[in-house]
Amino acid sequence: MKRKINYLTILLLSSLLITFLFSCKKDKNNGVPAIEVDLYIYTSDPSFINLNPVGGWCYITGGVRGILVYRKSISEFMAYDRNCTYNSSDVCATVFVDASNIIATDTCCNSKFSIVDGSVIQTPAGLPLKSYSTTFDGTALHIYNY
Repeated sequence: MKRKINYLTILLLSSLLITFLFSCKKDKNNGVPAIEVDLYIYTSDPSFINLNPVGGWCYITGGVRGILVYRKSISEFMAYDRNCTYNSSDVCATVFVDASNIIATDTCCNSKFSIVDGSVIQTPAGLPLKSYSTTFDGTALHIYNY
């Protein structure tokens, strides 16, 4: 005896599978609104003198609440949106680098983040800072998210 194919069952299972696959996408924005970033800065520019030594950092305009740029090594830079990932829509949800020069703190919720990798050091934030891609050719630092 041949089994009849129940097209309704196949359609239902296919729909559930597709829904499951697309609902498992990781939120790359970490709760921070998606804004296009495509910036170039030149480390030889006096405005960015703080980026010359490894471990140096500076703020630049861009992203949602500004961008924190950190020089991780001679050729590697990290760039993070300054928008805190905890209650990211709050007006005061902005991180500032503290006196240690390696921790960014949101004075609104007291979350703390490492500027070396953007990870959460102190809650209530549960997600790391939103990072942007960077490339460095020895002169120009390109910060982007596309």
